Order: sequence, then structure tokens, then C-alpha cells
Amino acid sequence: MAKRKPLFGLDIGSSAVKVVELKKTKHGYELQNFDLEPLEPDTVVDGAIMDAPRVAEKIVNICEGQRIKTKNVATSVSGHAVIVKRVPMPLMTEEELYDRIQAEASQHIPFPVAEVNLDYTVFEAGATQMDVLLVAVKKDKLLNHTNVLAQAGRTPVVVDIDAFALQNCFEVNYEHPQETVALLNIGASGMNINIVRDGVPLFTRDVPVGGNQYTDALQKELDLSFEDAERLKKGEPVAGISEEQKNSILRTVSDILILEIQKTFDFHRATAAGENIQRIYVAGGSARVPGLLQLLREEFGVPVEELDPLRRIVIPPGRHNEARLRELAPRLAIAVGLALRSFDEA
Repeated sequence: MAKRKPLFGLDIGSSAVKVVELKKTKHGYELQNFDLEPLEPDTVVDGAIMDAPRVAEKIVNICEGQRIKTKNVATSVSGHAVIVKRVPMPLMTEEELYDRIQAEASQHIPFPVAEVNLDYTVFEAGATQMDVLLVAVKKDKLLNHTNVLAQAGRTPVVVDIDAFALQNCFEVNYEHPQETVALLNIGASGMNINIVRDGVPLFTRDVPVGGNQYTDALQKELDLSFEDAERLKKGEPVAGISEEQKNSILRTVSDILILEIQKTFDFHRATAAGENIQRIYVAGGSARVPGLLQLLREEFGVPVEELDPLRRIVIPPGRHNEARLRELAPRLAIAVGLALRSFDEA
């Protein structure tokens, strides 16, 4: 089989554009380039790009700054315009499934089938039944992303789902074959949740709650500027604000996040015959909100850790700013998962 042309991973979030480029060597995957350019508030809202020229400019800035010559891109989408469903179907041939899938999809998708791009894969096939993973994305959502890439002079070769890119990143860096693991990517405006076992996504959900809620609450309750609220959220001190004041507000927002995670786990258990989550990994810019991981440990009673997207990626000595890399690491998980698509067989 032919290998794909090289591509880089591009994660367009609501707070920043993140880029990762990897190469494959005999020692494994090696980090070639990475960078992040912050976005002004309201440039991307609920996953929709509102200011395409601005986002395109950020992509060009990163590519020029990192001297990335590659034109091909893997990017991803999430949110309410993306539907991921596991659907049990009678056992059938690939040709029969191809013919049936549109009719089947129309029963599971809250949009007209003509308005979406559909994809599917067969996961588990038994004697009489098979599990099909159905993915649908609204066409206008895809256009919103691909138009920006065209403006930046790049070609979208892969458009993935955030939750699946997170899983790619996890599987290259960790091994928990027999465990049911919850992967959380907590971004600025939303959280991607993917419950995974043995390389199979069992349940995925996108929740419109994220790091912005922490910033908003700190600003409102303590009468702070956006910049000071962001600093507090990152664990930095701000004059005149006590630890108790800060922690009380952070805790209130963390409780809202935890409620959504609990709901997701309950949905999963209802469909997976009581299967329990055995471990939680947290990525995204809000993974380092003070106290959040400890609250998750207390609430769910399982090991919880920050997902390190570069745990098994070779970092060439002296080539990268390692302090910046450590600081940004949790925010790069989706971009790393997308960059790994460069090594798929075409």
C-alpha cells in the first residue's frame, strides 16, 4: 500500500491555532515542528470560525515561523454539528452495508442526510450482528474549516473528529489494552470525551463547557480583567486575591465539568452493560486548572493523570524550546493525534 504524502496536524481551537509536524525514524516518531498562536475571543465560537482571514493569517504565521513547507494538512472538527454513533446492524457484506448506510444513518442523525458528509467503519462482527461506527458532519461545518485552509494556501487531506485525534495521540503514547479508559480534552469552549477500550471508541461526547467558564467566573466574581483571570486560572498569583477566593470559584466551575463527565459515564454504562471506567487521562488547556485532577480522583475513585502527548515522541536535543514545549504540552494533544495521520496507509 502507498504511504500518504506528508502532512502536518492543525488544531483550530477557540483560544488558539496549534500545529504539530512529526516524522518517522527508526527510533519512532520524532517532533519536527510545533507552535501555537493565540486567537482573540470570538474569532472561533462554538467550533465555528467567525473570522476566517484572521485564522488563515495565524496558520501562515506558524508555517512561516517554523519553516513548514508541507502544504497538506490533517485537521479536525467537533461540536453539535458532529454526530458519532455506534449502531448495531445485521451481519452483511461491504456492498450491502454501502447500500444500506444512508437509510440507517437517517434514523440516527438529527439533520437531513443530504446536509451531512457520512463515514462509517465496522468494529465488531459476530455470527449474526455487527457494530458499525457511524460518523456524520454537517457539510457547512466542513466548508467553514476547509475554506480557511484554502485561504492559508493549504490542502485538507484529512478531516478527523477531535475525539478520534485524541485517541490516536493516546494510543501512540500509552498502553492499557485491557482497561476502559476515559480521555478528556478540556479546551477553552468545550470538552471532548472519548471512552476507549482496546483501540475501540465505545462512547464519545462533546460538551460545550470548558476553560472559558473558569475565566468568566473569575472575572465576574472578583472584578478582574480577562488577563488577570487567565493568570489565576493557570495558577499564577494576582495581587489582592487570596488562594481561598480563587479556589472557591475554580471549584464551582470544576463541579459543573465533573457533572457533565459523570453524565457521560452514566450514558456509557447504560449502553455498555455496566462497564466501569478504570482510568482517566486529561488533555487540553484546562488540564492544569489548579485542583481539577485531584477533584476528578476524589469524584470517580480511579487513577487520573494529565495526558502527555509527547511521552513516546522523540524530542531532538537542542532543537526545540523544551520549556515552552512542556508548558504547551496538554494543549497539543489533538494536533499530535492529527500529525500521526501522516503515517496512515493511503
